[in-house]
Amino acid sequence: MKDFTRQHRISSLSEYTKAYDSSVKDPESFWSDIASSFKWKKKWNQTLKWDFEAPDVKWFLGGKLNITENLLDRHLEERGEEVAILWEPNDPDEKGLSISYRELHRKVCQFANAMISKGVAKGDRVIIYMPMVPEAAVAMLACARIGAVHSVVFAGFSASALADRINDCEAKMVLTSDGNFRGAKTIDVKGVVDEAVAKCGCIEKVIVYQRTKSDVHMESGRDLWWHDAIQDVSEEHQAEEMDAEDLLFILYTSGSTGKPKGVVHTCGGYMVYTYYSFLNVFQYKPGDIYWCTADVGWITGHSYIVYGPLLAGATTVMFEGVPTYPDAGRFWEVCDKYQVNQFYTAPTAIRALEAHGLELVEKHKLDSLRVIGSVGEPINEEAWHWYHEHIGKRKCPLVDTWWQTETGGIMISALAGITPNKPAHASLPLPGIQPVIVDSEGNELTGNNVEGNLCVKFPWPSILRTTYGDHERCKHTYFSAYKNMYFTGDGAKRDHDGYLRILGRVDDVINVSGHRMGTAEVENAIDEHPKVIESAVVGYPHDIKGQGIYAFVIAETDGIEDEIKETVNKMIGPIAKPDKIQIVPGLPKTRSGKIMRRILRKIASKETDNLGDTSTLLNPEVVEEIIKGAS
Repeated sequence: MKDFTRQHRISSLSEYTKAYDSSVKDPESFWSDIASSFKWKKKWNQTLKWDFEAPDVKWFLGGKLNITENLLDRHLEERGEEVAILWEPNDPDEKGLSISYRELHRKVCQFANAMISKGVAKGDRVIIYMPMVPEAAVAMLACARIGAVHSVVFAGFSASALADRINDCEAKMVLTSDGNFRGAKTIDVKGVVDEAVAKCGCIEKVIVYQRTKSDVHMESGRDLWWHDAIQDVSEEHQAEEMDAEDLLFILYTSGSTGKPKGVVHTCGGYMVYTYYSFLNVFQYKPGDIYWCTADVGWITGHSYIVYGPLLAGATTVMFEGVPTYPDAGRFWEVCDKYQVNQFYTAPTAIRALEAHGLELVEKHKLDSLRVIGSVGEPINEEAWHWYHEHIGKRKCPLVDTWWQTETGGIMISALAGITPNKPAHASLPLPGIQPVIVDSEGNELTGNNVEGNLCVKFPWPSILRTTYGDHERCKHTYFSAYKNMYFTGDGAKRDHDGYLRILGRVDDVINVSGHRMGTAEVENAIDEHPKVIESAVVGYPHDIKGQGIYAFVIAETDGIEDEIKETVNKMIGPIAKPDKIQIVPGLPKTRSGKIMRRILRKIASKETDNLGDTSTLLNPEVVEEIIKGAS
C-alpha cells in the first residue's frame, strides 16, 4: 500500500533542521505545500492573513473543503478495509470492536443524515456529552460532515457546568448516553443531561446512545434513542462544503474568570496542523497501532485520538475505562493485547501507576512499543525516568509534548527518535512554530540559559481564532500581555543546549492531572455554599496529580469541609474538588483589596521561609495565623 504520509514525515535530524529553517523563512510556502496534499473542493487564494493586535488570523483564505472527506472518503480506495478505530471497553471481559475506515464512513454518513432529519443544519451548535465509545467519534465527525459545530463536554462535568456550556453556545441538540461504565462504577449520564437541559431554553432534541441499559427518563418529543434515530436512514451522504475558516468545534476551557471560555478552532488550519504534528511527533508509519489514553472531552482526545490519526490513515485505539481497573496493569495489558506501537498518556497516570510498583508492569511484555509520550503538564524527572526505563525499556524515545487547547496541536516536542530529547524537557519547537522567551516587559531573551514567559511570535495553522461570542476576551487573555505575541500563560527556560523546559502556569490557572482549572471557577463554586464568606484557591505540588487544589476559606463555622467539596462536585464535577481545605480567619490582601495568591501559594507549598515583605498588606497579621493553621 502506498505510504501517502512519507512526503511529510521528517526522517532525520538534518531533515528537521531543513524543515524548521524553511518554515521560519517562508511559512506560507511551507504550510501551502503540506495543505496541497489534502482534498480541497476549491483551492485557497491566499495562504495567510494575520494581525495579533486585533487579533485576527486566517489560513487558506477562500479554500473550500470538508475535513471528513480527508479523514474518511480519501482513504476508502486504498485502505477502506484497514482498521480506523480499535475500541477497548471498560470491562476486559466485554468484547472490543474493530471498526474499518469503510465502516466508520458508513456510520458517520448515516448519523449525519439522522441529525439533519432532526433539524440540525450547517452552523448549528451540538453538545456531545458521552463516554469513550466509538459513537462519540462518530458524533464529532457527523457534525463536521454537515457543518454543525460540535462542542464536546467531558462526561464527568456536573449538570451546572454542562448547562453553562450549552447556554454559552446556544446549542440546539445534545448527543449523550444512558450511562457510562467507569471502573467499577456505573455513572448516570442521562440524569446529568436532564438536569442541565432543564436550565437551558435552546435544546430541541437529545439523542441517547444505549450503553449501560440503565432505566432513564425519556422526555416525549425531545428525547430519542440513537438506534431509533438511525433506523432505516441512508448510509450515503454528500459532505457539506465548508470554508477553511468556518468553525469546526468549540472546546470550553477554564479561565481566570469564573465563566468557562469557548476556544474556537476552524476547519482548514486545524486539519493541516493536527495531521502534520501527529505524523512527525509520533513518527507514525502505515500499519502502526497508536493509542492515546485521553478522553475526547479534552483537546488531546480531539487532536490525537480522532482528527490527527484519522487524517493520517492510522489505526487509533479508544479506551473506555480507567488505568487502574480491574487492576493497575490495565494499560500494559491493552498495549500487549493490541500490540500498540505508540503510547501517549499523562504524567498523572504515570505517577499513579508507578506508585503501584513493578509487579503489574513486569507481567507484560510491552515489546511492541516504539514510542512513548507524555501530555497535559510538564513531566517531572523521576516519573520521566520510571516511564522511560520500565515502560519504554530504555529503547523507546519519550516525547514530552507541550501544547494547549488554544494551540490545537503539539507545539514543542522531540520528534520520536529524530530530534534529541532530555528528561523533563519539551525540547525543540515543531517546524512552523516560533516560540520566544520574554521578560516581564516583553523584551525577547535570546540565547541559552534564559528564563521568562513563553510566547509565540508568528501564527501557526491551528491557533485559536477567537473565544466564542466574546472576541474581546480572546484578545485580553492571549494577545494583550505582550505586543504582537501570543502569550501562552506558561513560564519556560531555555537551557545551555537550547532545549525548552516548561515551568508551568504563571497565571491563576491550576493544572490538575493535565486538565486546566481556573481558580476563579473553583472559587465561584465554593462561594455557593451558604456558610462560606470568601475563598481563595491556589495550586500546590501533588505527588500524583502534579498540582493539587488548595482552598483557603473564610466561613461562618468550622467542620464544613466535606460540604464544600460536595458543593464543588455539584457545580463543576469531581475533578475540581479541593484536595485540601483550610478554614481561615482572613485572607492576605493588598490595600486595594486584591487577594495575594502568591503568598497563599507559598503557604500551600510549605515554602514559608521566603514570603517577602508582608508589611504592606492590609492585614499582615493574618498571614501568621494562616501559616499556623496550615501546619
